[in-house]
Amino acid sequence: MVRNLTTTRTEPDVPEAIGEPVPLDIRSRRLRVVRIIAIVLWMAAVTVWTWRDGVAIDRGRLVLMVCSGLIAASIGRRRIVDVLRDWLPFAAVLFVYDLTRGAAALLGRPTQWHFQIDFDKALFLGTEPTVWLQAHLKQPFAPWWETLVSFVYVSYFIAPYVVAGVLWLKNRADWKKFALRYVVMSFIGLIGFILVPAAPPWAASQCTAAEVASGPADPGCLYAKPGSAADGGLLGPSATPYLTGSAPWIERISNRGWLRLGLPAATSLIDEGQAGVNQVAAIPSLHAATTALIAVFLWPRVRRRWRALIAAYPLAMGFVLVYSAEHFVLDILLGWLLTAAVVLGFRFWERRAARYAGVVTAEPTLVQR
Repeated sequence: MVRNLTTTRTEPDVPEAIGEPVPLDIRSRRLRVVRIIAIVLWMAAVTVWTWRDGVAIDRGRLVLMVCSGLIAASIGRRRIVDVLRDWLPFAAVLFVYDLTRGAAALLGRPTQWHFQIDFDKALFLGTEPTVWLQAHLKQPFAPWWETLVSFVYVSYFIAPYVVAGVLWLKNRADWKKFALRYVVMSFIGLIGFILVPAAPPWAASQCTAAEVASGPADPGCLYAKPGSAADGGLLGPSATPYLTGSAPWIERISNRGWLRLGLPAATSLIDEGQAGVNQVAAIPSLHAATTALIAVFLWPRVRRRWRALIAAYPLAMGFVLVYSAEHFVLDILLGWLLTAAVVLGFRFWERRAARYAGVVTAEPTLVQR
């Protein structure tokens, strides 16, 4: 009888003592309902905000959106203070990066206007890739597939934070690794912008050799109307052998897809954002570097059926950047090289640190294969 009473009293404590899952109680069920409601309200708020003000590409809005979503998803799972503890330092470092980008212009180093063009032409046997693509694919108005061009282009501003948010929820150690690589890569890119200011294709198409002979970083031709440069500027004219009616010059068309969707506000917002940054920060391409980092980092952490899509992401971004006159091929190759250097550098450093600590690192897993 005593044994039975003892067993009855201690049974509820057994699962907790040995770490077995405890059935959901009323409090946990309520927290789950609150979490679902909070996530739905967050999704609705983000949707309305995006519809009203356009796609978020500024770091402040993106961090606010991601952190508020993580707070909603953390209800009943993690402490809300963990979101602030982890993400505020991460966001602060990236805000410092934004503020220091102006150093490239302050140092006054001569801007590269010809080297990228010469490299691309040598690589493609005398053909400039942006000129060829726009000559054969560009139409007077954005075709349906340019909506994909715009989506891929703008994903650069959003994808790193979405990936970081998912990693933070799934595996904080992986989140820390990704965040460190992203921050280091961004600052190395900043050093490249400072040491080698370089004009993108759309800028080269608006400026003539005489206007940029001294290597200016902010010539007046940057703000000229597309097509106003004589003979197509540094890139030359863009003939259209297969399509008629499209402009016979190189244009910056990364945002035309939003007009196709009837979202002129998104186009205006992104155009304003592009106009507010360093216009000659093209080497290396952080668009190319960031998408490559996402692909490389997620490759061993996702199921095999998703790997083809992940591998296609940086390739699609490369096509979009060249076609839309945002970057030369040289810029993209240097961006991929930057990613390789950062990934290999961190791998060497982590293995060296683990070896000194006597720890064997396990293969990363985000989800089961």
